[in-house]
Amino acid sequence: MSSDPWGRVDETGTVYVRTADGEVVVGSWQAGSPEEALAYFERKYEGLVVEIGLLERRVKTTDLSAKDAQTAIDHLRTQVDEHHAVGDLDALRVRLDKLVRTVESRREERKVQKAKQTDEAKHAKEALVAEAEELAQSEQWRSAGERLRALVDTWKGLPRLDRKSDDELWHRFSHARSAFSKRRKAHFASLDAQREDARKVKEKLVAEAESLSGSTDWATTAARYRDLMADWKAAGRAQREAEDELWNRFRGAQDVFFAARSSVFAERDAEQTENLKLKEELAEEAEKILPVTDLKAARAAFRSINERWEAIGHVPRDARPKVEGRMHTVERAIQEAEEAEWRRTNPEARARAAGLTGQLQDAVDKLQRQIDAARASGNDAKADKLGRELEGRQALLDQALKGLEEFGG
Repeated sequence: MSSDPWGRVDETGTVYVRTADGEVVVGSWQAGSPEEALAYFERKYEGLVVEIGLLERRVKTTDLSAKDAQTAIDHLRTQVDEHHAVGDLDALRVRLDKLVRTVESRREERKVQKAKQTDEAKHAKEALVAEAEELAQSEQWRSAGERLRALVDTWKGLPRLDRKSDDELWHRFSHARSAFSKRRKAHFASLDAQREDARKVKEKLVAEAESLSGSTDWATTAARYRDLMADWKAAGRAQREAEDELWNRFRGAQDVFFAARSSVFAERDAEQTENLKLKEELAEEAEKILPVTDLKAARAAFRSINERWEAIGHVPRDARPKVEGRMHTVERAIQEAEEAEWRRTNPEARARAAGLTGQLQDAVDKLQRQIDAARASGNDAKADKLGRELEGRQALLDQALKGLEEFGG
């Protein structure tokens, strides 16, 4: 008979293993010596030790599921319980029991972790839904559309919730996206319609602009082009290709007209500049008439100058007031000389002036007599009052006498 601390082989070849509950038959060995029998079953025991060690490491270092871990434990426990190995089987059971507890602990940890992840995922999806519903009302079509697409990618990366919660949140999320898509389509459909209307309006504006490009009615046509430009801006934008093509035609028609106008105006400006030079020479000639000493000669000279003036034509607008003002000054001087001559030679006017002078002289003489009488009677107050009235009448008399002198006394 052969034995070791954990097993023995009796004389019949039966192999036993020692456990806490006593010896248990492992098997029968007839093929060799008892030592070989023990060595064989000890190797089987070492195999179990290796397998349990590997399972312990897998449970500790990998994400082996609790279910798979428990299946592996049960398989190893069966092998231990069948007593087909010689060694400290009780120690193996202890290790397996400890491994069961470890797996259960890991199961609870994962359950808690999963619950936490689910809660986080729920809050994350609720936040995505809230943002999507807010974006559904946006009119920032490009940026909002891009953001909604990014939210979908984020949603796909989150864990699923329970079916009911996940379906409810997805329904809201999907509805928000659909609502935004519907509003965006309606907006661009409306925009397309507006652009089509703008295209039709601008085609009419272009047609009129092109029809005016050859006009020589410079002021009226330029004003009309300004109106057409205002109408163009008010019409809104057409589709890009149509907008560019129509604008090029519209601008081209304007360019033709304004280039022609600029050419004509340049010629006119040169002509008017020359006219200004001629009129300045005439104004200088007219100013030599002053002062008027011979009215008849002055009138004849100014008439000749004015006839040549009228024949010259227009001058630049900004220079017109100054040069015309010089001529008007001479003309007014001649008119004033004519008025003075008329007053001097008009007998009716002279008679009226003489009559007024006589009346004023009588009034002054009368006041003087009244003042002398008041002084003589000692009424100085009355004399002073009449004296002030006398001063006013005397001033009028002096003025009338000066006017009478203009008629030759």
